[in-house]
Amino acid sequence: MNFGIYTPNFGAETTPLLLADLAAEAEEAGWDGFFLWDHIVYSRRQKLPLYDPWVTLAGIAMRTHHIRIGTTVTPIARRRPWKLARETVTLDHLSGGRLILSVGVGDPDEDDYGTFGEPTDRKVRASMLDEGLEILDGLWSGKPFAHQGDHYQVKKVTFLPAPVQSPRIPVWVGGFWPHKRPFRRAARWDGTFPLGNPFTPTPNTVRDIRAYIDQHRQNPAPYDIVIMGGTLGNNPVAARRRVATYQDTGVTWWLESLFRWRNSIEDMRQRVRQGPPRLD
Repeated sequence: MNFGIYTPNFGAETTPLLLADLAAEAEEAGWDGFFLWDHIVYSRRQKLPLYDPWVTLAGIAMRTHHIRIGTTVTPIARRRPWKLARETVTLDHLSGGRLILSVGVGDPDEDDYGTFGEPTDRKVRASMLDEGLEILDGLWSGKPFAHQGDHYQVKKVTFLPAPVQSPRIPVWVGGFWPHKRPFRRAARWDGTFPLGNPFTPTPNTVRDIRAYIDQHRQNPAPYDIVIMGGTLGNNPVAARRRVATYQDTGVTWWLESLFRWRNSIEDMRQRVRQGPPRLD
């Protein structure tokens, strides 16, 4: 099992430089990944500093050497897929092939989308997500690609360079279980990031998701199941005990959430320095 840090791109003390420093400390402390939320407006009621995750990830790529980096999750519906293709390939090259792209429909509907007159209907955004993924995959190929869809049109064009990673930059697809459509979508890609109520799915829920993915997946390539949770870094035994309950569920990544400490960079740093709850 891999262990990553999962942190908002906003907070009272959060800055891009501090996040880059935190990622470097995470690498030194033995974490395997560092992932940022992707929001434009998390909440209109909470007036907190918020920074672009993609520019911040460029700084993180330059401060780290081997940990995986990425977003959790990027809503393609508010992006131009061809611009995202250029950004992700550039970041993949900048990081030496360490980028993971996590995508989803996005949330919250009104604050992050309605604020700017963007679609708040999740079915519309889901359709844009599917088209956007098809365009990303085509442009990442480095071969001539064209697309005519309901939401996007691309005349035949070739994007170079291709990503460092082959056959493509890994794509994790987020979704809220027990809704099935996001997980049928996820089965076509490289991993899934399930959320629910509570946000950390139980081990039995993960087993159900794994079975559903296996039922709909046709590609024999390795597949990631990524969950987000929280452990007490000052109690390593309890932390490992909690993570151990997922050991036989198919989970490949545990992302340690720093959301509760988003307003204190020192609290975030303390948890990062305590290291991941690796199993013996």
